[in-house]
Amino acid sequence: MPFLDTLGAWSWVILGLILIGGELLAPGVFLIWLGLAALLTGAVVGLSDIGWQTAALVFAGFSLVCVLVGHLLTRRKGEEPDVTTGLNDRGRQLIGKVYKLDATMTGGEGRIRVGDSSWRITGPELLAGSEVRVVRVDGATLIVEKA
Repeated sequence: MPFLDTLGAWSWVILGLILIGGELLAPGVFLIWLGLAALLTGAVVGLSDIGWQTAALVFAGFSLVCVLVGHLLTRRKGEEPDVTTGLNDRGRQLIGKVYKLDATMTGGEGRIRVGDSSWRITGPELLAGSEVRVVRVDGATLIVEKA
């Protein structure tokens, strides 16, 4: 690859900056570690006279090390996500609550109003004004039973 040989260390520095810049566009924290590996490879190539094949192997090694170090730095220590609260999961927050039907359920389907939103529900056919209890959530549909 003569192009890489002509730019030398600068090709790795440019690649590193592109990858670090790509981190701004891509969600997550991954490209920054590869960008750091490319910058380190650029430093090694600049300080020594190695070919592009060896530089590619050095980059692979630095990439592995940087990604593993990044994983260790960004993981949450001793903190498990709290799956019992339903935080940021509005449907799960509604389980066990009782609501009144505004309209008769037909074909086992209907809608209820919860605050300022409307939810699709499934359950037994009930008349308007009946009270239903949310027992489960299936995607964006609440499964209800007669309260």
